Amino acid sequence: MPELKLAKLPDRSPVKITITVRPELNTALRSYAESYREAYGEEETVAELIPYMLQSFLDSDRNFVKALKDKEASSGQGQTTFADRAVPQRRRPPRGESLQTSN
Repeated sequence: MPELKLAKLPDRSPVKITITVRPELNTALRSYAESYREAYGEEETVAELIPYMLQSFLDSDRNFVKALKDKEASSGQGQTTFADRAVPQRRRPPRGESLQTSN
């Protein structure tokens, strides 16, 4: 079989994680979801937002990203980044604009 330019795709099976949070965090997460609705005009549940919030947090941790790249380089796994393996990035409108939906 010929070697293809595109490498074999990684496992993309979703993994369900259940967590317990303090009431204060739950309130803050619900408030964030409401702020998201106000900002973008689309309602998303807390459960739908959390994976993207976690992805954003991990992507913004420079030391973590560097350590991950160093680990992959030393193991010979190539140039795959954490973001490439994790939650797909969603398109967000520029600040001050909201997503328009057609009904």
